[in-house]
Amino acid sequence: MSGRLSRILLRIWMALVLVFLFAPIVIVCLYAFNGSNIQSWPIASFSTKWFILAWNDAQVREALWLSVRAGLISTAIALLLGSAAAFGVHRYRFFGRETISFLVVLPLALPGIITGVALNSAFSFAGIGLSLTTIIVGHATFCIVVVYNNVIARLRRTGTSFVEASQDLGARPLQTFRFVTLPSLATALVSGALLAFALSFDEVVVTTFTAGAQNTLPLWIFGAIRLGQHLPEVNVVVIVVLLVTIIPVAISSRLAGGGVARR
Repeated sequence: MSGRLSRILLRIWMALVLVFLFAPIVIVCLYAFNGSNIQSWPIASFSTKWFILAWNDAQVREALWLSVRAGLISTAIALLLGSAAAFGVHRYRFFGRETISFLVVLPLALPGIITGVALNSAFSFAGIGLSLTTIIVGHATFCIVVVYNNVIARLRRTGTSFVEASQDLGARPLQTFRFVTLPSLATALVSGALLAFALSFDEVVVTTFTAGAQNTLPLWIFGAIRLGQHLPEVNVVVIVVLLVTIIPVAISSRLAGGGVARR
């Protein structure tokens, strides 16, 4: 009887935690369909007119395009540098190897405001104006960590037996990379890229210090809420940010569990 009561209480507690976490998100999504521009509960009427209004807003489209560009370019940089760092740390033994691994991961552990202030100071010292380039550099600092963690975890799982077998059979390094290493890392690279893009797309703190006068979509949301303007449009944009963030993360989590090469 006590075991059954414990299970019931545990389920109730879990349900309360889920409600606490996701009820505000659900409410915001419902307000996006509110026919009135006044947020009150219960919602009197539902409409999709705010979606059309948000899409026709030039500032929202510009912010969306800036977020997509910054996310795609920073993800591409993270794929190159993060996977290269993972290969170097995993395949070679050298003095300070663990320190380098720690330093690569550190930007994700640091508070975003510290990274943002440090980058802003570095750009100011170098005389570099804030632009799309500085946003990309800021986002790449933590996107590299995501790719690095995914790739090095996969390398540790697969080991070196396939690579050694390929070399024993006379394959050249490029052939080994193309037919053995790359297929074994494919899902890790894709999941890392998806997660990196999701993190980049909804980043606010670092972007605040590296964007200058430009607005990414999360920054537009922050500014609109702070000024109390365009609240119905904000709810619509929040749905877009949620979808662009959640979908890649969900796909990434599915891919992260498998993908060891079977060739």
